[in-house]
Order: sequence, then C-alpha cells, then structure tokens
Amino acid sequence: MSDLRAVVNELCSPRCAGRRPGTREGAAARVVVVEALRAAGLDPFEQAVPGLGGANVLATLEGDTDRYLLVGAHFDHLGRFGEQVFWGADDNAAAVAILVDVARALAAARPAGRGVIVAAFDGEEPPHFLSSTMGSVHFAKSPPVPLDRIDMMVCMDLVGRAIGPEGAPAGVRQSLFALGAERSAGTAAHVDALARAEPGVVVRRADAEAIPPMSDYFAFWRREVPFLFLTCGRSRTYHTPGDTPEKLDFARMEATSRWLERFVRETCARPEPRVAFLRGARDDASSLRLLVELAGALEDAAPEARRARRAAEALLAACDPEGRLPDGRRRDAQALLGMIEARLA
Repeated sequence: MSDLRAVVNELCSPRCAGRRPGTREGAAARVVVVEALRAAGLDPFEQAVPGLGGANVLATLEGDTDRYLLVGAHFDHLGRFGEQVFWGADDNAAAVAILVDVARALAAARPAGRGVIVAAFDGEEPPHFLSSTMGSVHFAKSPPVPLDRIDMMVCMDLVGRAIGPEGAPAGVRQSLFALGAERSAGTAAHVDALARAEPGVVVRRADAEAIPPMSDYFAFWRREVPFLFLTCGRSRTYHTPGDTPEKLDFARMEATSRWLERFVRETCARPEPRVAFLRGARDDASSLRLLVELAGALEDAAPEARRARRAAEALLAACDPEGRLPDGRRRDAQALLGMIEARLA
C-alpha cells in the first residue's frame, strides 16, 4: 500500500500540479511515471504524441508468444487555472499507481503465454479527448507492435475511491464496474468467474454502451480490439480541485491491483490463438442486473433506490434471450444508471 501512496502523492505533488500536457508539470509527471516503472523492474520508454507536447510512457514484458495484452491508464489531468490546481487523485493518479503495482508483480514473475504492454497514456483529458492528440488514439495508430497482435486492452479510469456514502453496504462500497467484456469471446464469463475472487473488491459487469465513451479504451474499441474498461464512475469531486489523495481508498486500490494482476495472468494464459472481437455484441441485461443489485442494497436508506430497483427489474424482464433490450428502451436503462451514479457519487 505504501508504494500506491507514493505514486499517487508524487503525481499529486506541487511539481506535477495538474499534470497538463505540454507544461512543465506535465513533463514532471512523465518523469514520475518513468521512474516508478523503472523501479518496478521494467524498461520504460516514451512515445511522443504529435501535436500534444507530451508523450505516452510504455514498457513491454515479452511473453512466450508474439501476442500481447495491453494494460493502460492515463496520467495527465486538467492542470491549473489561476490559483486553482486540479490535482486529479482519482482522475487518474490512482489508476496509474495500480498500473505500476500490477507491472511490478508481473515483472517479478512473468505471466505464461502472451506478453504484456504497460501504457501510461498522456492527453486523455479535454481538449484532447477523442482527438488526434489523445495519447491512446496515437498509440492505436502507431503501436509498438502490430495492433492485430494485441488480444485485449484493459483500461482503468476513476478507480481510486470507495463507491457510495459512508455507511453504505460493503458490497456497494467495494464495487468496481467492468464494461465491454461482452465485446470479446469468453471475456464476460471470465470476469463473472472472478467477480468476488479477491477480498475487498466486487467486480460488476455492465454493457459498454451503458455510458458514453469515457476513456482510452474507445480508441481500441473502434478498431475492434477486445477491451475491458474498469471504473468506479464519477464522484462529486470529479474534475474539481477537490479531487485529492486523502479521499482515496487505498485498501480498495490494493484489492483492485490484486484482482487485475490475476485477470491479466489468466488472460495471458488463455489457450485460444487470439481473442475474438464480437462486432455488434450487446449485453443490456448485465447493466440491469448491476442496477438491481446496487439499488436493492441501497433501498433501506433511499426510497428512490426501491423505485429504481423495480424499474430495472421491469427492464430486465423486457430483454430478449441474448440479453438485449429493445432499442426504444435502452435510454430508460441509461437514465437509471445515471441516477444511481449520481446517488453513489
């Protein structure tokens, strides 16, 4: 846990204040990431992003085959505006700390099977999001290995805090949402099998389209690379100067690191020659089951949660045998998810 704290504290220190690409603080943050990965036993290198004034930080752990799993998180943030510094502890220093922690474990004992590419992306935040100067977009255009050799991209963003208010049930507080597993063969079953495999974190699946594109995974989704997006959703301090390290749950981050290490090792060892992307796949039922479980756990304290649970159950009953809602009902599910996210912020 001390290593997680050290990385977060460095990225949220005055010398990295705000970590805006193209600034002195952004460059200092990049140095922090390079040094942390080097101390973890990797040999990191920078991939300059044209037009950004910054660079991705990458490292490769070779495997037994020429195929790879990519694990990534962005390290940049919004910078400073006048006297206000946007520290970005949950967004996204916490995820970078977990990334380094997982990389350390993998470097100490290499996974069997596929290799691993570790990526700390620059330029995820506005105004670069989904543009040519976004670090992950550049990576997907100019990857260090051919993109068709990457069997899965795992992205972390907003994974540092406990979910819900103090006093909420542990099963709620420990939730970690996993989006996109339905887009690749075998991944949904894999995530479900590991949902409670590590004490301190409960992984709950949702369909990738339950929310608008939010992070670096989208550059790979649109190129049909299998992906998994791990997040706890937006908190009340999201994109504010109040997103500071003392609000993070480091024990939960440690549990997330253990879970991700296990998922990476097992994915590297998957026996099929490549993981197939499932074009057009959907699993609205997974999002609705998530809503039923969370709303049910909260309904004793919040009457609106009881109404949300009942609405989610009605929508779940409307899904077809493949777990797909009629197109006309999907906005209802997205609205419910937004309401629960706001309640848990």
